[in-house]
Amino acid sequence: MKFGVLVFPGSNCDHDTYNVIAEVARQPVEFLWHDSEDLKGVDAVLVPGGFAYGDYLRTGAIAHFSPVMQAVKRFAAGGGLVLGICNGFQILTESGLLPGALMRNAGLKYICKQVHLRVETTNSPFTNQFKKGQVLQIPIGHMEGNYFCEPEELKRLEREDRIAFRYATAKGEITAAANPNGSLSNIAGILNEGRNVLGMMPHPDRSSEALLGSADGWGIFASMLQMQGLGTRG
Repeated sequence: MKFGVLVFPGSNCDHDTYNVIAEVARQPVEFLWHDSEDLKGVDAVLVPGGFAYGDYLRTGAIAHFSPVMQAVKRFAAGGGLVLGICNGFQILTESGLLPGALMRNAGLKYICKQVHLRVETTNSPFTNQFKKGQVLQIPIGHMEGNYFCEPEELKRLEREDRIAFRYATAKGEITAAANPNGSLSNIAGILNEGRNVLGMMPHPDRSSEALLGSADGWGIFASMLQMQGLGTRG
Protein backbone atom coordinates (compact mmCIF):
# COMPACT_ATOMS: atom_id res chain seq x y z
CA MET A 1 0.00 0.00 0.00
CA LYS A 2 1.54 3.26 -1.09
CA PHE A 3 1.12 6.38 1.07
CA GLY A 4 1.69 10.03 0.26
CA VAL A 5 2.53 12.64 2.91
CA LEU A 6 1.72 16.22 1.96
CA VAL A 7 4.35 18.90 2.60
CA PHE A 8 3.39 22.55 2.87
CA PRO A 9 5.65 25.45 3.82
CA GLY A 10 5.29 25.30 7.61
CA SER A 11 4.55 21.57 7.92
CA ASN A 12 6.46 20.19 10.91
CA CYS A 13 4.97 16.74 11.44
CA ASP A 14 5.55 15.50 7.90
CA HIS A 15 8.64 13.52 8.90
CA ASP A 16 6.89 12.04 11.96
CA THR A 17 4.10 10.81 9.70
CA TYR A 18 6.53 9.56 7.06
CA ASN A 19 8.44 7.63 9.74
CA VAL A 20 5.33 5.74 10.88
CA ILE A 21 4.71 4.48 7.36
CA ALA A 22 8.32 3.77 6.41
CA GLU A 23 9.64 2.34 9.68
CA VAL A 24 6.61 0.98 11.55
CA ALA A 25 4.18 0.01 8.78
CA ARG A 26 7.07 -0.74 6.40
CA GLN A 27 5.09 0.46 3.42
CA PRO A 28 6.17 2.60 0.45
CA VAL A 29 5.70 6.31 1.10
CA GLU A 30 6.50 9.55 -0.72
CA PHE A 31 6.43 13.22 0.17
CA LEU A 32 3.97 15.19 -1.98
CA TRP A 33 4.93 18.85 -2.43
CA HIS A 34 2.23 21.52 -2.06
CA ASP A 35 2.64 23.09 -5.52
CA SER A 36 2.19 19.84 -7.47
CA GLU A 37 -1.03 18.09 -8.43
CA ASP A 38 0.78 14.78 -8.98
CA LEU A 39 -0.17 12.32 -6.23
CA LYS A 40 2.24 9.76 -7.68
CA GLY A 41 -0.22 6.88 -7.68
CA VAL A 42 -0.67 6.67 -3.91
CA ASP A 43 -3.39 4.60 -2.25
CA ALA A 44 -3.77 6.94 0.73
CA VAL A 45 -2.99 10.58 1.44
CA LEU A 46 -1.81 11.78 4.85
CA VAL A 47 -2.19 15.49 5.64
CA PRO A 48 0.20 16.10 8.56
CA GLY A 49 0.29 18.58 11.41
CA GLY A 50 2.15 21.85 11.52
CA PHE A 51 1.47 25.40 10.41
CA ALA A 52 0.75 25.25 6.67
CA TYR A 53 1.66 28.61 5.11
CA GLY A 54 2.29 29.91 8.62
CA ASP A 55 -1.43 29.59 9.49
CA TYR A 56 -1.89 33.07 8.03
CA LEU A 57 -5.46 34.35 7.70
CA ARG A 58 -6.83 31.26 9.45
CA THR A 59 -5.52 27.75 10.06
CA GLY A 60 -5.69 25.79 6.81
CA ALA A 61 -7.19 28.67 4.86
CA ILE A 62 -4.33 29.18 2.39
CA ALA A 63 -3.54 25.47 2.05
CA HIS A 64 -7.08 25.03 0.76
CA PHE A 65 -6.01 26.78 -2.48
CA SER A 66 -2.78 24.85 -3.04
CA PRO A 67 -2.46 22.72 -6.20
CA VAL A 68 -1.96 19.53 -4.20
CA MET A 69 -5.26 20.00 -2.34
CA GLN A 70 -7.11 20.27 -5.65
CA ALA A 71 -5.71 16.83 -6.47
CA VAL A 72 -6.57 15.53 -2.99
CA LYS A 73 -10.19 16.64 -3.40
CA ARG A 74 -10.45 14.70 -6.66
CA PHE A 75 -8.74 11.72 -5.03
CA ALA A 76 -11.21 11.75 -2.11
CA ALA A 77 -14.19 12.15 -4.45
CA GLY A 78 -13.04 8.94 -6.14
CA GLY A 79 -12.99 7.07 -2.84
CA GLY A 80 -9.30 7.45 -1.97
CA LEU A 81 -8.34 7.34 1.71
CA VAL A 82 -7.40 10.70 3.26
CA LEU A 83 -6.28 11.17 6.86
CA GLY A 84 -5.81 14.69 8.23
CA ILE A 85 -3.97 15.08 11.54
CA CYS A 86 -4.13 18.30 13.60
CA ASN A 87 -3.35 21.04 11.04
CA GLY A 88 -4.38 18.42 8.49
CA PHE A 89 -7.85 18.29 10.05
CA GLN A 90 -8.03 22.08 9.85
CA ILE A 91 -7.05 21.95 6.18
CA LEU A 92 -9.71 19.32 5.42
CA THR A 93 -12.47 21.47 6.94
CA GLU A 94 -11.26 24.55 5.08
CA SER A 95 -11.21 22.51 1.87
CA GLY A 96 -14.78 21.35 2.34
CA LEU A 97 -13.79 17.70 2.63
CA LEU A 98 -15.16 17.68 6.18
CA PRO A 99 -17.91 19.81 7.73
CA GLY A 100 -17.46 22.37 10.50
CA ALA A 101 -14.47 24.42 11.58
CA LEU A 102 -11.63 24.39 14.11
CA MET A 103 -11.62 27.47 16.34
CA ARG A 104 -9.26 28.78 19.02
CA ASN A 105 -9.07 26.58 22.11
CA ALA A 106 -11.31 27.57 24.98
CA GLY A 107 -8.98 29.50 27.27
CA LEU A 108 -6.95 30.73 24.27
CA LYS A 109 -3.86 28.71 25.18
CA TYR A 110 -1.74 26.29 23.18
CA ILE A 111 -2.18 22.79 24.62
CA CYS A 112 0.37 20.00 24.32
CA LYS A 113 -0.27 16.90 26.41
CA GLN A 114 -1.49 13.31 26.43
CA VAL A 115 -5.27 12.93 26.31
CA HIS A 116 -7.71 10.05 26.26
CA LEU A 117 -10.06 9.36 23.37
CA ARG A 118 -13.05 7.05 23.17
CA VAL A 119 -13.59 5.22 19.90
CA GLU A 120 -17.12 6.08 18.77
CA THR A 121 -17.31 3.96 15.62
CA THR A 122 -15.43 1.03 14.15
CA ASN A 123 -17.26 1.35 10.83
CA SER A 124 -14.51 3.07 8.87
CA PRO A 125 -11.21 2.32 7.11
CA PHE A 126 -9.44 4.14 9.96
CA THR A 127 -11.03 2.52 13.01
CA ASN A 128 -11.82 -1.09 12.07
CA GLN A 129 -9.03 -2.48 14.29
CA PHE A 130 -10.48 -0.92 17.45
CA LYS A 131 -13.46 -1.88 19.59
CA LYS A 132 -16.35 0.53 19.98
CA GLY A 133 -15.91 2.30 23.30
CA GLN A 134 -12.19 1.51 23.48
CA VAL A 135 -10.15 4.20 25.22
CA LEU A 136 -6.92 5.36 23.61
CA GLN A 137 -4.11 7.54 24.90
CA ILE A 138 -2.86 9.89 22.18
CA PRO A 139 -1.13 13.28 22.47
CA ILE A 140 -2.42 16.62 21.24
CA GLY A 141 -0.48 19.77 20.36
CA HIS A 142 -2.63 22.62 19.07
CA MET A 143 -3.99 26.12 19.52
CA GLU A 144 -7.05 25.76 17.25
CA GLY A 145 -8.60 22.41 18.12
CA ASN A 146 -12.01 23.59 19.26
CA TYR A 147 -14.34 21.83 16.80
CA PHE A 148 -17.58 23.56 15.91
CA CYS A 149 -20.45 22.92 13.54
CA GLU A 150 -24.09 24.00 13.34
CA PRO A 151 -26.65 22.04 15.43
CA GLU A 152 -28.18 20.37 12.38
CA GLU A 153 -24.74 19.26 11.19
CA LEU A 154 -23.98 17.79 14.62
CA LYS A 155 -27.24 15.85 14.54
CA ARG A 156 -26.31 14.55 11.11
CA LEU A 157 -22.84 13.47 12.25
CA GLU A 158 -24.40 11.59 15.16
CA ARG A 159 -27.20 10.10 13.07
CA GLU A 160 -24.80 8.85 10.39
CA ASP A 161 -22.27 7.49 12.92
CA ARG A 162 -19.56 9.82 11.62
CA ILE A 163 -18.02 10.91 14.91
CA ALA A 164 -14.88 8.80 15.07
CA PHE A 165 -13.41 9.88 18.41
CA ARG A 166 -14.43 11.89 21.46
CA TYR A 167 -12.27 13.24 24.25
CA ALA A 168 -12.92 11.15 27.35
CA THR A 169 -11.62 10.22 30.77
CA ALA A 170 -9.31 7.24 31.20
CA LYS A 171 -12.46 5.24 32.00
CA GLY A 172 -14.19 6.34 28.82
CA GLU A 173 -16.54 8.87 30.36
CA ILE A 174 -17.45 11.87 28.18
CA THR A 175 -17.13 14.82 30.54
CA ALA A 176 -16.43 18.55 30.33
CA ALA A 177 -13.27 18.03 32.38
CA ALA A 178 -11.95 15.56 29.80
CA ASN A 179 -12.41 18.08 26.98
CA PRO A 180 -9.06 19.88 26.54
CA ASN A 181 -10.12 22.57 24.07
CA GLY A 182 -13.87 23.20 24.35
CA SER A 183 -14.66 21.11 21.28
CA LEU A 184 -18.39 20.71 20.59
CA SER A 185 -19.72 17.44 22.04
CA ASN A 186 -16.12 16.50 22.97
CA ILE A 187 -15.43 15.74 19.30
CA ALA A 188 -11.82 14.81 18.53
CA GLY A 189 -12.28 13.33 15.04
CA ILE A 190 -14.94 13.01 12.34
CA LEU A 191 -15.57 11.21 9.05
CA ASN A 192 -16.97 12.44 5.76
CA GLU A 193 -20.15 11.05 4.21
CA GLY A 194 -18.24 8.47 2.21
CA ARG A 195 -16.30 7.40 5.34
CA ASN A 196 -13.03 7.55 3.37
CA VAL A 197 -11.84 10.86 4.88
CA LEU A 198 -10.95 11.23 8.56
CA GLY A 199 -9.86 14.39 10.34
CA MET A 200 -8.61 14.29 13.93
CA MET A 201 -6.80 16.72 16.21
CA PRO A 202 -4.81 14.16 18.30
CA HIS A 203 -1.58 12.82 16.81
CA PRO A 204 -1.47 9.09 15.93
CA ASP A 205 1.86 9.84 14.24
CA ARG A 206 3.29 10.64 17.68
CA SER A 207 1.79 7.56 19.32
CA SER A 208 2.45 4.60 17.05
CA GLU A 209 5.47 3.26 18.96
CA ALA A 210 5.69 2.40 22.67
CA LEU A 211 8.99 4.32 22.77
CA LEU A 212 6.95 7.52 22.43
CA GLY A 213 4.84 6.80 25.52
CA SER A 214 1.89 5.19 23.77
CA ALA A 215 1.37 3.01 20.70
CA ASP A 216 -2.41 3.46 20.67
CA GLY A 217 -2.32 5.62 17.54
CA TRP A 218 -0.95 2.72 15.53
CA GLY A 219 -4.45 1.24 15.30
CA ILE A 220 -5.46 3.97 12.87
CA PHE A 221 -2.70 3.07 10.42
CA ALA A 222 -3.25 -0.65 11.06
CA SER A 223 -6.90 -0.18 10.13
CA MET A 224 -5.91 1.42 6.83
CA LEU A 225 -3.58 -1.47 6.07
CA GLN A 226 -6.30 -3.98 6.95
CA MET A 227 -8.50 -2.45 4.26
CA GLN A 228 -5.83 -3.48 1.76
CA GLY A 229 -5.49 -6.97 3.26
CA LEU A 230 -2.00 -6.23 4.55
CA GLY A 231 -2.51 -7.20 8.19
CA THR A 232 -1.45 -4.99 11.08
CA ARG A 233 2.30 -4.70 10.49
CA GLY A 234 2.54 -4.52 6.74
